Amino acid sequence: MNKFRFTIKLLAIAIFMVAFASVAHAQATRTWVSGVGDDANPCSRTAPCKTFAGAISKTANCGEIDALDPGGFGAVTITKSITIDGTGTLAGILASLTTGVIINATATDVITLRGLTINGACNGIRGMNILQAKTVNIEDCVIFRFANEGILVNESSDMALNVKNSVIRDNVGDGISTVTSSGSLSIKTTLDNVHLTGNANGLHARSGSRVTARNCVFSNNTVNGVFSDAAGTNFVNAFIWSSQISMNGANGVQSGKAGNLGISGATVSQNQIDRNVGSGALISTGGVVSTFSNNSIFGNGVDGCVGCTNVGPGS
Repeated sequence: MNKFRFTIKLLAIAIFMVAFASVAHAQATRTWVSGVGDDANPCSRTAPCKTFAGAISKTANCGEIDALDPGGFGAVTITKSITIDGTGTLAGILASLTTGVIINATATDVITLRGLTINGACNGIRGMNILQAKTVNIEDCVIFRFANEGILVNESSDMALNVKNSVIRDNVGDGISTVTSSGSLSIKTTLDNVHLTGNANGLHARSGSRVTARNCVFSNNTVNGVFSDAAGTNFVNAFIWSSQISMNGANGVQSGKAGNLGISGATVSQNQIDRNVGSGALISTGGVVSTFSNNSIFGNGVDGCVGCTNVGPGS
């Protein structure tokens, strides 16, 4: 009887080890998608998957999904550290009536999206909805035609958002909107060569946002080019350097608004701020605009920087 029980235990252990090995084998460090793939495949180079959603479950944590050839690879929800790379081909997400990318990972996960076109087809919910991560990197992407924001960050903890060489345009909502519900933590956003055009606000930095932007375009938006808006108690800082802020339907830069609980700050240097319907720079309740006096503010509904704090001559 004891020998029989011992044999059963060994058999159970063997079955467990085989099952574990099968699961581990299914999680590849690099997987592939193709326009002619199939999600029943293992997502290998020679047997690629059809969608990002199909590939992500077969990709190991900190692994990478690459687009093998042109295709529409579908909306995806990301819950772990991963890179999705469409560089070198036409890698698209057509997100009609849905959100293109939802990121709801852990507070230690790093996500990178590179070389993707995310199209809302005029009725998509939003391009990206970022709920939680440590860092999100967006590189060489185009996000357009959504009914709400191009990128929404609505975090409850610290997070870094880095956007580089990307275009976020023609969305009914804000191009980029960032906010955290925490009173002490922050969303640190870096924008480098990012074009935010044809949205509501180009950049809407809300409570808890710390934004640095350089070599960017905030133009042809229906409301403000840049809006620093501490609607909650956590303050906002937006630092804008060497950028074009033009032809927006309201103001080039607005800091603060009536009813703010926190302090909204904007620092501007070496920018071209012109042809905005409202003010070049508007300071509302709770707002502060600091300038290095080296911006070109011309041809707006109201020129100059009335009430701005001069913090230096600049260079």
